[in-house]
Amino acid sequence: MDEAELLAKARAGDTAAFDALVTGYRGELKAHCYRMLGSLQDAEDALQESLLAAWRGLGGFEGRSSLRTWLYRISTNACLRLSSKRPPRLMSPDLGPSRRDPGDLGEPVTGPVWLEPWPDDVPADAPGPAAAFTRREGVELAFVAALQHLPATQRAALILREVLEFPAADVASFLDLTPAAVNSALQRARKAVRERVPRATQQTELSALGPDGQRELVDAFVTAWERADVDALVTLLADDVRFTMPPLPAWFDGHEDVMRFLVERVFETPWRLVPIRANGQPAFASYQAGPDGRFRIGAISILTLQDGRITQISGFLDPTLPRLFDLPEEFSS
Repeated sequence: MDEAELLAKARAGDTAAFDALVTGYRGELKAHCYRMLGSLQDAEDALQESLLAAWRGLGGFEGRSSLRTWLYRISTNACLRLSSKRPPRLMSPDLGPSRRDPGDLGEPVTGPVWLEPWPDDVPADAPGPAAAFTRREGVELAFVAALQHLPATQRAALILREVLEFPAADVASFLDLTPAAVNSALQRARKAVRERVPRATQQTELSALGPDGQRELVDAFVTAWERADVDALVTLLADDVRFTMPPLPAWFDGHEDVMRFLVERVFETPWRLVPIRANGQPAFASYQAGPDGRFRIGAISILTLQDGRITQISGFLDPTLPRLFDLPEEFSS
């Protein structure tokens, strides 16, 4: 059954036809909401609100734009409404200076505060002329973090124009602005994001390593971490490496402070790492040994690279995230 037939049935009240109609757009719409909101959980809320609004408003869809364009208009506005009610999601350096004492990690900062990671098994966009390589750039951790510092309208303009490549006229319609106002917002957004993201994307860094180089780096990191091999880790980390671990406010900056934290706190207990992917970057499900010797999920950790070295280890300790990543609670060899 083609889209026109499904649309006719859905307009007549067929919920199964509506589900079939929007199924192919769910992944890319959720990714759009994630970029806008910086949270996997908020993205799911915005997606459900968007699909409910689409179902209720289907009778008013006149087909003057594509269904995809119409759905993006609805989801963009759902995200704008949600973002007006919640603070922007942040990374650890946004909330305070780095610390030097591994014994002082602070109390967890709870609530909808922290940027959340994105599981790579959720499609970032629908298949199309843009390569998967390019699409993954749109969910890289630094890029999504930078987006959260923009006013919501600038954020939407940048995502819609530069990531999703909608025409300026469509974006103006989505945001109830003139094309000139969209272009002005876009210029300001580009400048602000450029100041916050690395000079090379993670996809560029990974491409330079190649599949074999990526595999070697991941294997070396897993081996060094599980063996608490400090000397091996030293060779993998950049001099200006950072370690973050929300919802704990503490973060460590620089080779010396990061290594001290790893030696004095992290490696007090054994770990097992399972390589995964998140935000288009190498990542790990990190399992920590308990008093009973069983390894339970402790963090989702993402590596950021530059020139083949690790410049950031972003650990996410929120206990709700492993479920969203469909990760088992316990490590199994």
